Amino acid sequence: MGLPPAILYSAVFILGLCIGSFLNVVITRLPVMLMRRWREEARESLELPPEPAPAFNLAVPASMCPRCETPIAWHDNLPLLGWLKRRGRCAHCETPISPQYPLVELAGGLLAIAVAALFGFEPSALFIYAACLVLLVLAVIDFRTFFLPDALTLPLLWLGLVYQLLFQPYFLSDAVIGAMAGYLVLWSFFWLFKLATGKEGMGFGDFKLLAALGAWLGWTFLPLLLILSAGLGALVGGLAQWLSPSLRGKPLPFGPFLALAGWVCLLAGDELFALYVALGY
Repeated sequence: MGLPPAILYSAVFILGLCIGSFLNVVITRLPVMLMRRWREEARESLELPPEPAPAFNLAVPASMCPRCETPIAWHDNLPLLGWLKRRGRCAHCETPISPQYPLVELAGGLLAIAVAALFGFEPSALFIYAACLVLLVLAVIDFRTFFLPDALTLPLLWLGLVYQLLFQPYFLSDAVIGAMAGYLVLWSFFWLFKLATGKEGMGFGDFKLLAALGAWLGWTFLPLLLILSAGLGALVGGLAQWLSPSLRGKPLPFGPFLALAGWVCLLAGDELFALYVALGY
C-alpha cells in the first residue's frame, strides 16, 4: 500500500525546500566563480602570474554572513525555517538577509509539488522539475546581474533535446526546429534593434534561453512564449516605474520573464496552447 497523499506531498515539498536551499548557493556563487575564471584566463593570456585567491566554489567556503563573515549555524541554515527563526537577520551582527533566500527555497518546494501533481512520480517528471529549477536559477541570476550563464542555458537546451529523445521521440524534430528558431528570432530582433537605434536591446543569453525553451516546447510555442514574456515584462516594468519613478529609463532584464513564461508553458502548456489557438492567434 502506498503512502497517503498528504505524507507523500509533504515529503516532496520538504525535498524541494532543500533543493531550493542549494539553488541559493548556485545563484550567489556561480557568477563569482565565472568572473574569477575569466580573470584567470585573462591573466594567463596576458602572461601575468596567477592571482592568489582562497578556494571558492559551490562547497567552499561554508555559508556565512556576507557582512561580518560569521559562519551560519546549521539550525539557522534550515530551509525557510532558519530565515523565519532569525526574522531575516544575521544572528551575530543583525544585518538584514535578503528575502531571496526563503523565496527561492519556497519556489523549489512549490515547483516540486506542482510537477508531482501534474506529471506524477515518473522519470519524465524529474526532467521537467530539473528544467523548472534551472529556469528559477537563471531568472534570479539575470535579475541580480543582467547575466544568463552559458553554464546553465546550454545544458538546459541539451536536457530538453534528451527529454524529447527519451520520452517523446516523435516530437524531436519539432524540438530541434524550436531550438534553432528560438535563437534566430531573438538574434534577428537584436540586430534589427541595434541597426535602428544603435543600442543593444538584450543580451546573447536571452537568445540561448529562448533556444532552450524551444527545445523543450517545440517551435509552435515560440509565439506564445514571446507574447507571455513581453506582456509580463511590460506589465512589471510599467508597475515598477509607476511605483518608483527613479527606475524610469533604467534597463530591465528580459530573462526572468522568459523563464516565467517557460514555467507556465511547461506546467500548463496544453491547456494554455488550446486557449491561445481558440483566441485566434
